[in-house]
Amino acid sequence: MTGDTGSQSIAPVKTDPPAASSLREFLWYFLRLGTLGFGGPIALAGHMQRDLVEAKRWISREDYVEGLALAQLAPGPLAAQLAIYLGWVRARVAGATLVAAAFILPSFLMVLILSALYVRFGGLPWIQGAFYGIGAAVIAVIARSAFKLVRMTVAKDRLMWTIFAVNGVLTAWTEREIVWVFALSGVVAFVLRGMPAFTRRSAAAILIPAGLLTGVHGVASVPLLFRVWLYFTEAGAFVFGSGLAIVPFLRGGVVGHFHWLDDRQFLDAVAVAMITPGPVVITVAFIGFLVAGAAGALAAAVGVFLPCYLLVVIPAPYYRRFAGNRSVKALVAGVTAAASGAIAGAAVVLGRRALMDLPTLLIFLVALALLLRVRNISEPLLIIVAGAVGLVLKSGVR
Repeated sequence: MTGDTGSQSIAPVKTDPPAASSLREFLWYFLRLGTLGFGGPIALAGHMQRDLVEAKRWISREDYVEGLALAQLAPGPLAAQLAIYLGWVRARVAGATLVAAAFILPSFLMVLILSALYVRFGGLPWIQGAFYGIGAAVIAVIARSAFKLVRMTVAKDRLMWTIFAVNGVLTAWTEREIVWVFALSGVVAFVLRGMPAFTRRSAAAILIPAGLLTGVHGVASVPLLFRVWLYFTEAGAFVFGSGLAIVPFLRGGVVGHFHWLDDRQFLDAVAVAMITPGPVVITVAFIGFLVAGAAGALAAAVGVFLPCYLLVVIPAPYYRRFAGNRSVKALVAGVTAAASGAIAGAAVVLGRRALMDLPTLLIFLVALALLLRVRNISEPLLIIVAGAVGLVLKSGVR
């Protein structure tokens, strides 16, 4: 660190007052985002930043950054938590509850339909062909969104860039998001930026890291349904990071421990989540349906999303009350930079798996070029076209 790091201060975020909007308009936006928003948690967070902060100005930049940091600090799906927090900012508990329903319900219903078709017809072989192209286009969407998030949250701050780089490299290398590194990143920023100089020198020496039940295997029992709910509640309550982080955790339990699905069925579940809009973690509904029918899908979805709802709504008033404090701002800045780094690292991990050959690399490059050069390009249309190209290429291979 340079010698003047400790003397720097956290500059207040200068924002204009949010523009007026009706609650109906606000909810309609999240209903549309849940219906048409592709690209996973990073892309969805980017949509919210672009639309609500920059274009419509319904949310202040400071509220958005605070919400992004809180979503990363709490376990559970990042995009859903950010949406819930912004709903809380708009209309407190009622806004958070209505936004959660508007954002999650569309993708849940789509996955429910695809799950029923999967069980009825014994699989969705076309998904693999579509995902061949979709995966490459999705990486382009994530790359652009990650770039915009980094530009907004890290800016030209050398300390934040260091935290960003460390978390990005660790995530790309280990292929997982390390919770204690997030916490340590926040503490480092707090010590270097949020404390008086004399306290900072003392603390640096002691810093320590700290029908409804019918699935693919027939009719499920009620105890199994309860086990599904409990397992996904644990996933929602204890897995940190975005929807990208929860997928490896789910595979370990669903395939490795409980043997509810095999690897092919689990990959189909992930593919369904990627080709449907809304939060990627909605893949749990597909998994729940395969294990215990529609009741299993509902139990899995409630299990994952209820903890993240409570972990945003309950601390939000206290978090917001102290968010302007210098020390809290430093902590949030460090965690946000760490989150941005982990997001970039996760994009690298996902890219290594999705960009498997020359055709997928070309799809990615074309999609990224269109996203960067064509203003207001329709991302759902881009995803659909990429899926169609993937189907054609896979059909040609066969």
